[in-house]
Amino acid sequence: MQCAWVLACGGLLLALARPVSAVDPPRPLRVVSLNVLHGGFGFRSDGQHLDERLAMVVEGLRGLDVDLIGLQEASSGRRRGDVAGRLAAALGLHYVRAPSGYRWVGRLASWVMGFDEGPAVLSRFPIVSWEVVPVNSCDHWYGRVLLCATLDTPWGPLDACSTHTGSSTCQLRSLTAVLQKRRGRVPLIVTADLNATPDTSGVRHLLASDGLVDSSRVANPDVPGFTVWQPVRTEAPQASRRVDYVLVAPGGEAPVRVGASRVILDRPGRGADGKALWPSDHYGVLSEVEVF
Repeated sequence: MQCAWVLACGGLLLALARPVSAVDPPRPLRVVSLNVLHGGFGFRSDGQHLDERLAMVVEGLRGLDVDLIGLQEASSGRRRGDVAGRLAAALGLHYVRAPSGYRWVGRLASWVMGFDEGPAVLSRFPIVSWEVVPVNSCDHWYGRVLLCATLDTPWGPLDACSTHTGSSTCQLRSLTAVLQKRRGRVPLIVTADLNATPDTSGVRHLLASDGLVDSSRVANPDVPGFTVWQPVRTEAPQASRRVDYVLVAPGGEAPVRVGASRVILDRPGRGADGKALWPSDHYGVLSEVEVF
């Protein structure tokens, strides 16, 4: 599926960002994966306190000097606008986004609900090309896709992908097959909400079959790193599973090195009503990786 096809479908958007200065030698890249919780029906601008939560996300990310952000559930609605575009503009990043509901039933559901949602890639570096590849939905009515963007970094091209799958082994095996076709001499970073924990057969197959490195596990082998599920209006932390990942694969002979990884956006703030409000029902993952 080429970018021209996607543009014809009206599903992909791109924003200009601040210019990137040449940097040498290669340095670790700071990569974030975050499911932003789409915000519900699009007939209102602030479903599930979306506007307040996005402000918290911007505040939390602004000081982290992030190079790459992979979003899941990045929505676009009649009243809220394009969430990925709003975050990219606030953070001064390039971006590209694609809706997950590529099948007719998904498009119909998006029309009825007044919004669509899907993965997005936000980058400090220019996006020179992109591709949207369907992932087998495995009899589920809602489509799943892998969005991949090729970035022009000062050290060479980098493939950055974002996806949001179900937990089924079937879907994760389909994702594995899609990623295997992208492997080559260009480094690959995949930010993902897989809805599956590291001990499940689907995730084990993905990591074993495609040479992907789970940055969180490498950096923190004895830390659970829970990311879900966090009700956004409760006081206490409730995450008890890890389903969000920053995965990395080398390009050519260059090895992958993981410097650090931690959960972020894992503290509540206060909503306009004074009650607890979390940035999302997922915590984010921030990893520092070397791929050049």
